[in-house]
Amino acid sequence: MNFRRGLGREDPEINLIPMIDVLLVILIFLMVTTTFTRFAEIKINLPTAEANRPLERPNEIQVAVDPEGHYVINRSKIAFRSVESFAEDLRRAAAGLKDPVVVVNADAKATHQSVINVMEAARIAGLTRITFATQGPTR
Repeated sequence: MNFRRGLGREDPEINLIPMIDVLLVILIFLMVTTTFTRFAEIKINLPTAEANRPLERPNEIQVAVDPEGHYVINRSKIAFRSVESFAEDLRRAAAGLKDPVVVVNADAKATHQSVINVMEAARIAGLTRITFATQGPTR
């Protein structure tokens, strides 16, 4: 029972239009949901200072930090117990000074946490002006 007399056999074909539609929807979905990460490389060149020192610095509080984590405020050694007690020591050193500047002299091998302790104690003590001492270039 061949009802298709005379008709040749048709080859099956794939309809590409729906497939292209689906692929475009998937492409749009991937573009919208993809997050792009930027890998940024930061180059840091630390500054060197070549300036004449001012003759008089009446409103400075000198804080030194050595590699072992010992602290010195205005040439007197301070035992570090906590950030709050160090803030009290900074308040005593700032007594009578108008708008003092905290100058942090940290050794190159001092830990980062030691310097952060000084900055946090200055914040607690209400000393908002902080600067760091640098070393001039060696000749």
